[in-house]
Amino acid sequence: MGKGKAAAQAAHAACEVVLSIIRSNNSEWSRWLDSWLSQGQKKVVLRVESEGELNMIYEEARAAGLPASMIEDAGLTQLPPGTKTAVAIGPAPAELVDKITGKLKLY
Repeated sequence: MGKGKAAAQAAHAACEVVLSIIRSNNSEWSRWLDSWLSQGQKKVVLRVESEGELNMIYEEARAAGLPASMIEDAGLTQLPPGTKTAVAIGPAPAELVDKITGKLKLY
């Protein structure tokens, strides 16, 4: 996927995870969101080597009780429909996210 496509997919994931927090009744996630909003909305973009690794990262985040979203492409441009393209984890405390993503390299 091209760099512009990757940027769009990352934006989709970030928006989706924030919306899921807002729609949830999870007060801890809401506190994490408020903190993130007040501290500049830090984002770190990392890469995985496969769709399988992307799935694993997402499942680990969900199992750890972290807000997470998985984006599947609509297939209108570069990728087949349903291709998993991006995961967003958090906002959440860095030490919790790093347990899952700490081994990944920057995009």
